[in-house]
Amino acid sequence: MLETPHSGYHWRGQQPFFEGWYYRLTLPQLGQTIAFMYSIQDPADGTAQSGSVVQILGPDEQYFCRTFADVSQFWADRGGLGHGCDRNLTGQKPEYYRATATAHEGQMHDPLSGQTWRWNYTLEAVYGWGSPQQVQKSTAGWLSQLQIFEPGWQVLMAHGWATGWFERGNQRYEFQRAPAYAEKNWGGAFPKKWFWMQCNAFEHEPDLTMTSGGGLRQVLGWEESVGMVGVHHQGQFYEFVPWNGRVTWQVSPWGSWRVWAEQRNYLVELVGEVAEAGVQVRVPTATGLAFLCRDTTRGELAIKLWAKSDGSGVAQRAPRLILSARSQQAGLEVGGGPWEQDYCSDT
Repeated sequence: MLETPHSGYHWRGQQPFFEGWYYRLTLPQLGQTIAFMYSIQDPADGTAQSGSVVQILGPDEQYFCRTFADVSQFWADRGGLGHGCDRNLTGQKPEYYRATATAHEGQMHDPLSGQTWRWNYTLEAVYGWGSPQQVQKSTAGWLSQLQIFEPGWQVLMAHGWATGWFERGNQRYEFQRAPAYAEKNWGGAFPKKWFWMQCNAFEHEPDLTMTSGGGLRQVLGWEESVGMVGVHHQGQFYEFVPWNGRVTWQVSPWGSWRVWAEQRNYLVELVGEVAEAGVQVRVPTATGLAFLCRDTTRGELAIKLWAKSDGSGVAQRAPRLILSARSQQAGLEVGGGPWEQDYCSDT
């Protein structure tokens, strides 16, 4: 099992506090995505924000949200990836979910439509975060162990295979070895402003996965604008982060994402686009959940990766293109604000 740092639950009594988990399934044959977003806020109880939430961005980007005000219904494992919630009320259908590194199941009821959403699938990890032959890495670097950044962020499974089913009302989706992805974040607050890109369902490249993100985060009381790109392909991990190179970006308020990154041995370019309006989802804030995030799971994404040296490490006169791929099922996101104009890495 490719267990990453920060897989366990981070809460140790501090407030304000949130922890959130994101799981994504991509169904290429159907052109659909199912994304699960779970969060807990102020688990010590006693504040207006205390409680846990289940959000689902289902097929056709239909949005579902269910809140659990009783924090005692939530549980999480400090020693590894494992969390869930159970609610059994007299005269109502039981509601629950359970998520681990190897399995995921749940049942939620939508009182507005009367539909029940149910799911059950197993997971087989291919990539965590880092080379699969080595100890897995902290996505935000080793200093994230000290929790000096707000918030913390960790890709738990950059790529894996999911087998099982998902039901929404009388619609059932069965899948075998569907591309799966998982990440989490935690801390006192979300970034002031951010963007995010993710895809592990590229055309003709079943072993390729990419995650990129950037934003304004808190570091010991001051703000910094920071970005990263991580690519896994054919057993190799290509990492582009501030401590090994340079990451730049230009992201519009909605519809266009451009990221360029360079380190000693490689260059990468990401171009994301979407014409649809996307879906507003909730994120934890100091005053509770708020619609401060816009997502799509149907973005277009192109990735190009170049090598700056030959196989022996000798620099080449011109970078050599080693990977070019596209997808129509990328996850693209912007959050926070303000977003009156393009967000560039030098602003």
